[in-house]
Amino acid sequence: MKIVLRQTLLLLALALLPAAIQAFCFHDKIPWQSRVPESDLVGVEVARGWGATAIWVDARPSDEFERDHVPGAILLNEDRWGEGLSEFLAKQWSPEKKIVVYCSSQSCNLAEDVARRLREEAKLPNEIRILKGGWEAWQEKK
Repeated sequence: MKIVLRQTLLLLALALLPAAIQAFCFHDKIPWQSRVPESDLVGVEVARGWGATAIWVDARPSDEFERDHVPGAILLNEDRWGEGLSEFLAKQWSPEKKIVVYCSSQSCNLAEDVARRLREEAKLPNEIRILKGGWEAWQEKK
């Protein structure tokens, strides 16, 4: 019985060793933390308060947008970036407006990618924020 217990503890220790090493070496790069600084996020209530001064950008896949979206939102995702950006700049964008980008949930990175591309590629001077909690948060605050 002691041998089985000793072998079990040894196997458990060996199994946990890589995780312990990884936690020690990468303790400052926790993957479940948001890659978006808090200053780039906006809550549903605040964004709604912006009213007509906000442009809503849906970064989710087209089928999700077609099912439902924030009223007045424009679809601008990675799949249709080229045509979507042209349409956005021609019909929606205005320098005095704020841009709110959202995707499915807080853990979704699509909104972050679209917001980054609007800043870097389209060089928009607007205040670009990511909706904290995404579509799920919007649905909860309906």
